[in-house]
Amino acid sequence: MTLLADVQAVHEDADLLVLQKPAGLLCVPGRGPDKQDCLSARAQQQWPGALIVHRLDQATSGLVLMARHIDAQRRLSHAFAERQVHKRYQAVVWGLLAAQEGAWNEINLPIAADWERRPLRVIDPAHGKPSLTRWRLLGHHPANGTSRIELEPVTGRTHQLRVHMAAVGHPILGDALYAPAEVQTLAPRLLLHASHLAFAHPSNGESVALEWAADF
Repeated sequence: MTLLADVQAVHEDADLLVLQKPAGLLCVPGRGPDKQDCLSARAQQQWPGALIVHRLDQATSGLVLMARHIDAQRRLSHAFAERQVHKRYQAVVWGLLAAQEGAWNEINLPIAADWERRPLRVIDPAHGKPSLTRWRLLGHHPANGTSRIELEPVTGRTHQLRVHMAAVGHPILGDALYAPAEVQTLAPRLLLHASHLAFAHPSNGESVALEWAADF
């Protein structure tokens, strides 16, 4: 049996793990023998019994929270469902965003499944679910016509950040699903990274806040 690669933890205790997921790695196994290497399988080799609480897209890097036992998984899953877990992402997007640096803005566009092109999502005012993203400008890169931004998903729809940024005309660089070809080729990977995770510890209620800076 081939041993899977180790994953790094930025936080580890008896109840939970916060792991660094690299871009290109699935969070859970997919269909087929070539899709069994994933973050949860690697974590379970190092921390037997580790349980998934939430996921990131395969193309996205960043912090992922896992539980060490079923009670912690239940409590943390409830916190996600009640929007008590705060996540922030960093991204590089196409275009020079016309916004005041550091000021928060909102994208409030309903998202629905694109049934004919699954797993893609679309903006659908008639049938989409309410979807809210907060974002702020961190800086411009005039030389290549891009902007660095921080994103905060208030809701948690599939592909929400990617869909919302593409919908307002600023797709994320390297996005193979929602960016036009010329924007896809500007980066070797999707430039989206889950950089911040904050929540109440499921055992004692103490605040936990963790960071992992993007490497792009």
